[in-house]
Amino acid sequence: MITITINDEIIEVDEQTTVSGLLETRGFPDKGVAVALDWSVLPRSEWDRTLADGVRVEVVTAVQGG
Repeated sequence: MITITINDEIIEVDEQTTVSGLLETRGFPDKGVAVALDWSVLPRSEWDRTLADGVRVEVVTAVQGG
């Protein structure tokens, strides 16, 4: 297990967890989501990357408004 921070919440995940796997298990939608690792935006094409111990993940979802 490794420890990461996601949106200011410290959690433990399996060391084989990918960004996309994390989003899926945490209930984020497939579309309308942006991800940053340690304050750098991560392109969707790199979401198969495994997470490293201590990494900070920020997930932002798009919100429609009027």
